[in-house]
Amino acid sequence: MWQWLTDLAKHDRKAFAKCAAKIKRLEDKGHELRRPEADYLEDDIYELRAKKGHVNYRVLYFFHGQNVALLCHALTKERAIPAADLARAKARKAAFEKDPAPHMATYRFTSDQ
Repeated sequence: MWQWLTDLAKHDRKAFAKCAAKIKRLEDKGHELRRPEADYLEDDIYELRAKKGHVNYRVLYFFHGQNVALLCHALTKERAIPAADLARAKARKAAFEKDPAPHMATYRFTSDQ
């Protein structure tokens, strides 16, 4: 997840800025964030939705309690979220729920990174 965002920042700063803005909106709005910015997928996995030109960027996340959203996977997509990417997000959620400590990180995104 972090590597995807770091690579995006290096290769397409405008796309990174759009994704970072959506992450900030998630931080500000939490459970209140709705379409077109976010959408529920399944099994408590949600997606943040950003677009630059014809490219769709998705950051998959889930909630832990009322105030914590955990980013668990990111991808560039054309149509539907591929089953393998959704399965990866679900596996990361399950791993977090089993033992949260090694999976936690705090990071603040800004468009000038």
